[in-house]
Amino acid sequence: MARQVLSILALLSGMIFLMLGGGLQGIVIPVRGQIEGFTPFQLGWIGTGWAIGFTLGCIAVPHLVRRVGHVRTFSTLTALLSVSMLANGLFVEANFWILLRALSGFCFAGCYMVAESWLNERVSNEIRGSMFSVYAIVTMVAMAGGQFLLVIAEPTRETLFMIGAILYALAVVPTAVSKAQSPAPLTTVNLDVIGLFRTSPAAAVAAFLTGIITAAWTNFGPVFGQQVGLSSAAIATMLAAAMLGSVLFQYPLGRLSDMIDRRYVMAIAGCIGIMTGTTMTVMSSSGEYSTTFYIAVVAYGGVIYSIYSLAVAHANDFAEANDFVKISSGLLILYGFGNMAGPLFTAQLMENLGPSGVFTATTIAHAAFAGYAIYRSFRRERAEEEDRTDFQTVALARTTTQESYALDPRSNADAMGEGEADEMPPMPPPVIMDKLD
Repeated sequence: MARQVLSILALLSGMIFLMLGGGLQGIVIPVRGQIEGFTPFQLGWIGTGWAIGFTLGCIAVPHLVRRVGHVRTFSTLTALLSVSMLANGLFVEANFWILLRALSGFCFAGCYMVAESWLNERVSNEIRGSMFSVYAIVTMVAMAGGQFLLVIAEPTRETLFMIGAILYALAVVPTAVSKAQSPAPLTTVNLDVIGLFRTSPAAAVAAFLTGIITAAWTNFGPVFGQQVGLSSAAIATMLAAAMLGSVLFQYPLGRLSDMIDRRYVMAIAGCIGIMTGTTMTVMSSSGEYSTTFYIAVVAYGGVIYSIYSLAVAHANDFAEANDFVKISSGLLILYGFGNMAGPLFTAQLMENLGPSGVFTATTIAHAAFAGYAIYRSFRRERAEEEDRTDFQTVALARTTTQESYALDPRSNADAMGEGEADEMPPMPPPVIMDKLD
């Protein structure tokens, strides 16, 4: 295990710098926008721009990789990220920032895909699950660390943008000087989103609603903190507490879903989201930001960042074992559509209700999430025990591409019987979403 980690140390080092920069950019953009007087709809479109760029990147970047290779693609995209970060600081204008966030989303999708396809080829099947977890933890911790960089300078100055650009530039150095061989050429897989809905309506709807919920929180959580007068440190702590909840909640919810109908667990998670969102609305209305508030944030983030993993697991209970990447990549597209709609929906509610509108948006989406899961439980029996796969933690959906699923152990031997697994090649090829059927 230690030798495997050392073999990908350069790659993980680059991803740490990338996620530090991404975490900083993700928090300083909405905070600075709020300070500059951007309207909720302008901030919403900035968030939607990211989602559009990220989704397009998942589809388009693999073709670029096939033309110029992994290292050149990664270097180009990180250079563009540095440019976009500096441009954010130089030209503070809402419409321009929408375009810059779309560019950032596109570049991040490509960087994730290059890193994950590289990682996918470097690890053996025996420790694929462990390495997948290491990768997920490293990216999550680095992103949270980037958010805390908000405290080292005033958001009104250009310092934070320059620091973010430096971090992006440093991300390319470990992989550029590494002697490790680039991954093999990418292959393709077709998507069938309509077929996905027929296979698992509950998972398809859940993926879309999860996109709304995640986009609402990640784009407007910092805006909420700014509007109610929280300090930069308190805003960063609030966002980090939500990510901590993901670490604490994913495994218990996942294990429970292995024992009972996953739709019941999805409904439970939705109800937790309703209760915590309502609690935070009440506390924010009274201006109470005590320890209880941050405990509620932990539970709130625990379901926000965990329910996507439940949707992936539920969809694959009803799919053929060798369709894991195809099914999960289809869910990713639906999640992307939710990410596009979420910021605009939240902006409308915050325009009408004030800062607590962000919690109202997620509460409504959680209610729809829980309600539809319960409805589907009456429409269809749970999957047969022999068809159910064990729950696996999925990296933060906001940082997930189709290459994440190629890296997931369920895409390979773990999705098959032992006899079939013995005949598998050492590592599966990386995957591209080639077209939508």
